[in-house]
Amino acid sequence: MPENNDNFDKYTPFFSASSSQLFLQKCYTQEKIAEAEIKSYDNCYPFIYHLEHAKTYYNQAAIAPLSIQPILTFYGFAQLLKACLLTIDPNYPESTSMLAHGVTTRKKKKQQYEFLKDEVKTQKNGLFTCIAEKLFHIKHLEGEKFSMGTLMKEIPDMQNFTWSISKKNFVALLPSSNGFQLPSSILDSYQMSSSRLEEFLKAKTNQIYSISEAPGTLHLKTEGVPIHNAASPIRYNLEEGKFMLSLNKESSAFSLPELLIHYLISYNLSIIARYETEWWAELMKTMPNDDYPCIVQFLKISQAKVPFLIFEWIKSERFHI
Repeated sequence: MPENNDNFDKYTPFFSASSSQLFLQKCYTQEKIAEAEIKSYDNCYPFIYHLEHAKTYYNQAAIAPLSIQPILTFYGFAQLLKACLLTIDPNYPESTSMLAHGVTTRKKKKQQYEFLKDEVKTQKNGLFTCIAEKLFHIKHLEGEKFSMGTLMKEIPDMQNFTWSISKKNFVALLPSSNGFQLPSSILDSYQMSSSRLEEFLKAKTNQIYSISEAPGTLHLKTEGVPIHNAASPIRYNLEEGKFMLSLNKESSAFSLPELLIHYLISYNLSIIARYETEWWAELMKTMPNDDYPCIVQFLKISQAKVPFLIFEWIKSERFHI
C-alpha cells in the first residue's frame, strides 16, 4: 500500500521556516496579537514540526496493520490540530489542562459490547474543548454525550456503507445557477414547508438561503458557498466531491463541525486499540457484526479527509494560500 503523501501535498509550502513565519505573522496580526513578528519567529519551527509529525503519523497509519492504525491516526490528527491552534494562540498550550484529550469514554462491558452503541463524553478542559472554542467558536459542550453510531451517520462519506444503507442520511446539493438543487422530497423528510426549511437552514448554517419550488425540485440560492468546516448540517463528501445535507435533524450531532465528529470517533478508537486489547483482537479475528467494516471504512475515510479538512480550515479561516 502506498504512503499517504497525497493528503499532505498542499502543505508543502509550509515546510519552510520563512514561509511559515510570514504566514504566522499574518495570522497574529489579524488576531491583533502584540509582537506578532517576534512570536511568529518563535513559533514557525513548532508549527512546522507539528505538521511534519502529523504527516509521519498518517503515512505510517496508511501502511500499518489495522491493529495500530487508530493510534497512529489519532496522534496525527492531534498534531494537525495543535498546528491550527498555533495560528490563533501563539502561547498554546498555556496550561497543562489544555494537553488533556478533552473527552472520556465510559467503562466498557465485556459482554455484548458494541462499538456503534458506545458513547464518549466531552469534558470542560482539553484539546477537544480548545478546538471547539478557538477553531469553531462553539462553547458549552461540556458533559455532552455522543454515540459512535450517531457520529458516523453525520459523515457523508459513510452514506452508502453497510449499517446505514437501510436509512438514507444525506441528500446531495447539486450545483445550479446561483445555488443548488435538492429533491422536493426533502420537505417530507424534514416535515417542513419550503419557507420553514429556509428559516431552519438559516438558523443552522448562519448563511442566508432562499428557497423556490419547481415540480419535484427545490432551488437553494445563497450569497456564498458552503464552508467545509462549518457548524452546519451541510457537509462535504470528499470522495464524491459534493456538498450534502444531513437528513438527521433530530441528531445530537446534526450541526457539529465534521472535524469534531472525526476527533470524537478517532479518540475512542485509539483508546480501544490501546487499552481494550482483548475486545479489539477478537473484533479483528471474528468480525461478529457491523462494527468491524464500519471501523475499517471510517479509518480509510478519516485518514484522507482530516488532512483535507484541516487544510481547508487553514485556507478559508486564516488566509487564502
